[in-house]
Amino acid sequence: MIKNIFTTAYSSAESEIKAQTKPDYKVILICITVAFSLTMIKYLGDFKLMLFFLDNAGLTNLSNTFENLCTINKNAELYRLLYWVSTVIFFYLLPPIILIKFVFKEKFSSYGLSFKGAFSDYKIYLLMLCVMIPLVLFFSRTESFQARYPFYNILKGESVYPNLLIWELFYFIQFFALEFFFRGFMLHGTKQRFGFYSVFVMTIPYCMIHFGKPLPETIAAIIAGVVLGTLSLKSRSIWLGVAIHYSVAITMDICSMWQKGIF
Repeated sequence: MIKNIFTTAYSSAESEIKAQTKPDYKVILICITVAFSLTMIKYLGDFKLMLFFLDNAGLTNLSNTFENLCTINKNAELYRLLYWVSTVIFFYLLPPIILIKFVFKEKFSSYGLSFKGAFSDYKIYLLMLCVMIPLVLFFSRTESFQARYPFYNILKGESVYPNLLIWELFYFIQFFALEFFFRGFMLHGTKQRFGFYSVFVMTIPYCMIHFGKPLPETIAAIIAGVVLGTLSLKSRSIWLGVAIHYSVAITMDICSMWQKGIF
């Protein structure tokens, strides 16, 4: 079954490769946009850098309010995470949307947002969950895992409800934005140039955004990049990837909170 999926994805992608007699400006713009968005997320995602910009722009009142929310407020952890995840969502979605809509003038359904045949390979989804959940349960006991997760670490004095619900909503949107950025915009935007190999081109930056996380998770990101990229290429849809990604992520958070006695 897995071999058939790879073969089908390869055949489908190769049939879309177009002969190039001049520079492919679409691919150039996509690669530059990916580099720009990842750079902005890396630097602007740090609330301290935003404080620096606000201070130097003379927006003292706004800077003080923002700093208080992210440092001394009883829900400071939530506000810091919401700021970070909003930055991620913004740069994963807005630059690609502008390019697709106003520069390429193409349909978003051509970039993985089609629901047609989106869940045709649901058996792979179930198989991945059956493999990942036991691994998550095992690694949730390790110090490196517990130091990193849950992503939103509820501290004493913070409200589990509605804070956790708010965070999980934003967390889900972030995974949609991530899948659209890598398995939609980058993958489907370059497949006419690279064919099936666009999966592996996309997997490189996708793996790199996991640097700093536990080693097993970063290694798993390489496998996930190839598998989810192949599924998206075959089905022309990112929705299965969104479902898989969020299911594993929320399982990681729940297991970590359970190990720490939060639940």
